Amino acid sequence: MILSNPEQKITLFIIGDSTAANKAEKAFPETGWGMKIGELFENNVTIANKAANGRSTKSFIAENRWQQVLDALKPGDYVFIQFGHNDEKIDRPAVGTTLQEYQTNLVLYVNQTRAKKANPILLTPIMRRSFKNGVFADTHKGYPDVVRKVADSLKVPLIDMHQKTEKLIIGLGEQSSVKLFNHLDSGRHVNYPKGVKDNTHLSKEGAKEVAALVAQGIKEEKLELAKYLKK
Repeated sequence: MILSNPEQKITLFIIGDSTAANKAEKAFPETGWGMKIGELFENNVTIANKAANGRSTKSFIAENRWQQVLDALKPGDYVFIQFGHNDEKIDRPAVGTTLQEYQTNLVLYVNQTRAKKANPILLTPIMRRSFKNGVFADTHKGYPDVVRKVADSLKVPLIDMHQKTEKLIIGLGEQSSVKLFNHLDSGRHVNYPKGVKDNTHLSKEGAKEVAALVAQGIKEEKLELAKYLKK
């Protein structure tokens, strides 16, 4: 772990997809967990949420988004890396990746972050709310396991959001877990006049809960970053 200069503010970069991303006003109340994580830190940490809707490990590189993060990285900064929702869309060649491509891209992010003397942290994708006949179903196939393998082989801290959000959703149950996601009845919000039932993207409450799970993972992994979390 690269230690930060105590006099220098740490920047926590988040790279990933729509589950973490900042949202335009037209999407509210859909909320990315990256919009809420900053509320859990003291002022020593600046959040640079570069996650973007629809991006995968591949398209984030291809669109030069990763290079912009890399150019801004300082020694002691952190990069939280969470992809998977779009990598699995292999029917879309500009976005989808095979498991091997996914692994290769994750390794690149880790190695290039370390080359800048910054700290890569891998996060598995959060779960979708997916129940079939009352039984919870994982939709992410083999992608979370790839993240775990990369974390293990390269000795990268891992926050297993796949497991954490599965426990959260199952604990709440099929009906109560609706509150975590962007579900609205018709006529309830100007952005969704016909209503919405979105089991992938988080509500404001869901984003807060998922951000709290990320903070929990920071503590569990004993990251230096943990000392900047609000008590």
